Amino acid sequence: MALKPVTLTLNGAERAAFTEDGENLLEFLRRRLGDLSPKYGCGQGSCGACTVLLDGAPVLACLTLAESVAGRRVETAAGLAGAALHPLQAAFVEGFAAQCGYCTPGMLMAAKALIDANPRPSREEVLEAISGNLCRCTGYEPIIAAVMAAAGSTERRA
Repeated sequence: MALKPVTLTLNGAERAAFTEDGENLLEFLRRRLGDLSPKYGCGQGSCGACTVLLDGAPVLACLTLAESVAGRRVETAAGLAGAALHPLQAAFVEGFAAQCGYCTPGMLMAAKALIDANPRPSREEVLEAISGNLCRCTGYEPIIAAVMAAAGSTERRA
């Protein structure tokens, strides 16, 4: 197998590594670049645990070829916090929106894409944004509430 160089911007920093033919972005991030925040869930695009932002849009890293992100911007949950937690992370902590935590990185990234595009989403928009992310622990209500709180939305749960 031929190795191909891939240079991308990961969480604001230019990074480069080699990828193999057919390697997905999830494995590239985890094995080649050491970013363990995207999780391997189902490996077939059904659970959302591997959700990252590609040029600001949520994508499933397990279904995205690593070589297709050359020259592009990738954001993962590992890049959310700076000196302090990102407002989404703080809301998840304060609202007990993470239990086992496995879905949390994907949920955070899906929610970030929504809030970046629409700073005051409705409950229905939050539901749509996270609909591709499965959680087996929280029952979704704490997650929805946390996203709404982080967005500063005034709409309350129905």
